[in-house]
Amino acid sequence: MSVFKNIKSLFIIEEEGAPKSASKNKKGKQKQASGKTTSTAPKANDATIPTKGEATTKFVDVLFKAMEKADLEGFDYLEYKKSLQSLAKMPMDEATRYKSSFAMAQTMGVSPEGLVQSAEHYIKVLSTEEQKFEQALHAQKEKQVGNKMKEAEQLQNLIKQKAEQIKKLTEEIEQHQKQVEATNKHIQGATGKIEATKANFIASYNLLVSQIQADVENMKKYLA
Repeated sequence: MSVFKNIKSLFIIEEEGAPKSASKNKKGKQKQASGKTTSTAPKANDATIPTKGEATTKFVDVLFKAMEKADLEGFDYLEYKKSLQSLAKMPMDEATRYKSSFAMAQTMGVSPEGLVQSAEHYIKVLSTEEQKFEQALHAQKEKQVGNKMKEAEQLQNLIKQKAEQIKKLTEEIEQHQKQVEATNKHIQGATGKIEATKANFIASYNLLVSQIQADVENMKKYLA
């Protein structure tokens, strides 16, 4: 078994037949060496994320590998954790388990302060990984979200411009429509005047022609 798997086994006990994920049961809880369960993962600093996270194999493996690379020589917190794990199934309370594990650690010349310092060392290692993750996340957010926000803003400006164009064209169409109506009224009025003038002319023409024709008939009748 690799060092990485050894370290991982100190914190997560994989159940037989269960999917290899940091969340082992249906409720998303993890079995730890102490026998207790938890449903929360180490919290990131990004308080803007509204969803509750779930520990995943992908990220847990990344963090454990970082701990593996930073493993201190000699008996440190990880070895102490392994000792605690070996006593996890023993019928003893938590205080006794911690004291019993430390009794073995003392034979290696380890002090409580040294164990705490080594544990804080791994916390710093994980904190460094969190900072790296935040930087990578920020870059991805800028790439995938920031650019899309700019694109959305540009599209919104185009929508605004075209809406103004539509408004302007609509006003022009309404103006042209009024002009069409006014022109049609003018056409109707002019057509009426022209038709009236034509009718008057024809009536006058017919009057004069009929009189002349009557005179012609009379001249033929009386002067022949």
